[in-house]
Amino acid sequence: MSLPCGTRNYTYGEDMAIVRTRTHWVLLFAFLIALFLAPLYFNDYWLGVGNLIGITLIAAIGLNILVGYCGQLSIGHAGFIAVGAYTAAILTNRFELPFLVGLISAGLVAGVIGIIFGLPSVRVKGFYLAITTIAAQFIIIWVINHWGITGGFLGIKVPYASIGPIVFRSESSQFYLIFVIAAICIFLAKNLARTKVGRAFIAIRDNDLAAEVMGINLLYYKLLAFFIGCFLAGIAGALLAHWIGFMNAEQFSFTESILYIGMIIIGGLGTSLGPIFGVVFIRVLQQVLTIELVPFLEKTFTALPAGFATGVTPMLFGLVIVLFLILEPRGLAHRWALFKAAYRLWPFSY
Repeated sequence: MSLPCGTRNYTYGEDMAIVRTRTHWVLLFAFLIALFLAPLYFNDYWLGVGNLIGITLIAAIGLNILVGYCGQLSIGHAGFIAVGAYTAAILTNRFELPFLVGLISAGLVAGVIGIIFGLPSVRVKGFYLAITTIAAQFIIIWVINHWGITGGFLGIKVPYASIGPIVFRSESSQFYLIFVIAAICIFLAKNLARTKVGRAFIAIRDNDLAAEVMGINLLYYKLLAFFIGCFLAGIAGALLAHWIGFMNAEQFSFTESILYIGMIIIGGLGTSLGPIFGVVFIRVLQQVLTIELVPFLEKTFTALPAGFATGVTPMLFGLVIVLFLILEPRGLAHRWALFKAAYRLWPFSY
């Protein structure tokens, strides 16, 4: 971490501190205050977009731990999010258990399912492991559609999230709930990357054979990465279920899994800021293309066939992502690091 002239780290604790200087603390509190006051200035639509960003961020952090730090390619992340969503839905709807029980159970069940489908990672890696996780996606969705307790193709209703007497009905109240959990996940992921476990993940990612020779238990750490990544996916799924209020397997398509991979690549694999940048970029881009571009094209080019503007949106979305990957393959986090170095923005090192 770069520091201003005259500031030095004299202890290991100071060197490892996330928030180091007085300026860092001021900026952190200013950001938290702005985030806390956001529901006062934004309408329900943009609060809904913010809630979607917060939920997506939690899932993307889990995928970044699995793919970015540990190097285990997973292209079935939406399936594990579905496990968490339906676990929370079943426990709170069918069994009328409290929200917090459903939330933690969603993470644990998704984590266990992640371990099961992560077992092949001991023998295979790369695209072969990706095929395994793709299979997990389709197996999970098939089970959801054909298991009676999940509601099958008809779906299942999910009650509002509640903690004691507090019921999170409005977009603004859910905004606080989602972003408190997202902040905790960001903090835990940041610290995890700097622990013994995080260093073991990075060693496995860089060279698993060398890591094994150094005494790192590949089976243990690979499965631990799958558990943590899928645990966070389950938490995100539970929040998504209570936010939407209704679950259907169509909400967890294979396209969503690909989109999550795109988010962490665009943001920057194996970085703390990568998931944040990637999620905000993709979700805002979706809103701009869908809400702003489609009505503009329909009003401007009236001679176009019906539905043409709607069909152009996915093409433009894909084109923007491809161009971005060509022009900035190392992600927005890398671009931000270069920008800080060029303009000596030491207060914004984290």
